[in-house]
Amino acid sequence: MTRTILDLHVLQTVPPSNLNRDDTGAPKTAVYGGARRSRVSSQAWKRATRKAFDGLLDPQDLGTRTKRVAEFVAERIRGLDKSIPQTEALALAAETVKTATGSKIEPPKRKSRNEDSDDPAAPESAYLMFLSARQRDALAELAVEGRADIKEFFKVAENKKRARAAADTRHSVDIALFGRMVADGADVNVDAAAQVAHAISVHAVENEADYYTAVDDRQEDDEPGAGMIGTVEFNSATLYRYAALDVDQLRRNLGEGIREGEDTTEPIRRAVQAFLRGFVESMPTGKANTFANHTLPEAVIVKLRSARPISFVGAFEKPVPEELDSGYLRTACDRLAKFIPEIEGAYGADEGTETWVLRIGDSTRPLEAVEGETVSLKKLVEGVGAAVAERVESQ
Repeated sequence: MTRTILDLHVLQTVPPSNLNRDDTGAPKTAVYGGARRSRVSSQAWKRATRKAFDGLLDPQDLGTRTKRVAEFVAERIRGLDKSIPQTEALALAAETVKTATGSKIEPPKRKSRNEDSDDPAAPESAYLMFLSARQRDALAELAVEGRADIKEFFKVAENKKRARAAADTRHSVDIALFGRMVADGADVNVDAAAQVAHAISVHAVENEADYYTAVDDRQEDDEPGAGMIGTVEFNSATLYRYAALDVDQLRRNLGEGIREGEDTTEPIRRAVQAFLRGFVESMPTGKANTFANHTLPEAVIVKLRSARPISFVGAFEKPVPEELDSGYLRTACDRLAKFIPEIEGAYGADEGTETWVLRIGDSTRPLEAVEGETVSLKKLVEGVGAAVAERVESQ
């Protein structure tokens, strides 16, 4: 069976930074190919990508992930009917979300946030709940409809079915891409369409420590010493980043999330383009104020395949050696340019595959050997979106 798979490969040089910390505050690392590498977790870059969607997509196409799901739905309930008191809106929301997802929605056992007030703490879910804006709206409408006796309302089989459907249709782009797990209601889980690898450096690294001091602005001249001292760990790296997108799964996940009068391929195009741009341009925010490590990738290769996804991380199993006169990027690009045709040719993975290449600077010149269209980011996003839409339409 022919599939539609999108592979994203990125080489990005990051100066001294601490993008993603471990439990000791040090930059995360991993051993690969027998060498210690800099690492940025997939979760960190998925969150950065999701936050980038705020500037790329309409709010109605996005979701909210929160334990405060009752407050989230209650806000919409009161927007539909301002006469409903906040306490009642929270109770309606909690019962509706409980029915829709099977999850317990109840006040937290910890000390109430409103301990100085007579108002009880708002009900919360036991874990983060991911709902799209349209799902939130549909659940709020059901809550208002059953306001007279919400428990009796959801004892009616048809109403309970409507609640489940409200939570399991019209998924937002971020839910469709990154999935959703509801521990107490597996039937409303969403399988992620996107897979993101942990970014690793193409070379070996050693973390360094910066010793710093801070001066007390009101300290007198005759009082020696700093007001504060400390250390922060960091490293610098040329990272290989990889993500795979199952366009067919994305299409299934989006389901009814199609705007009235819109071409059926447009939601897929919009989601793919947002994911591509968001993943390429985003950066985790760890210690950003300290290091201002705001780089963009030097090289991006996108493959549109008809079979399984393929990572090219094997090109860097042997760590790139330190080259004092040319850095790591040129050798990494040379490795990649040689590895791609070898692995694709050996497995016949080049058949029916479309390729786009974005590269900047002389160090990425070896990538000229990669067969594909050389493009800017704008042309890359437009070209991939059009190609995906064309494939989806022909299925």
